[in-house]
Amino acid sequence: MSLSAEAHAGVRQLAQQRRKTLGAIASELILEALKPAKAAAVRNGVPIFASPADSASEGPAPDLELVNRLRDEAP
Repeated sequence: MSLSAEAHAGVRQLAQQRRKTLGAIASELILEALKPAKAAAVRNGVPIFASPADSASEGPAPDLELVNRLRDEAP
């Protein structure tokens, strides 16, 4: 396997930090990259994303009036 100098340096640094071999770290990274992405939950054909735990502190949820006002203001 041939790696770019940047990739090799990154793998080497991780191997030193984790006290593992270059091959072990490269294998871990490759296997992690090959895992299928977690599918987002879907409701009515629209993906649902998790909100940050502190999102409630950012203010109240938008209501229909706000949505309509912002839509009408849009260029």
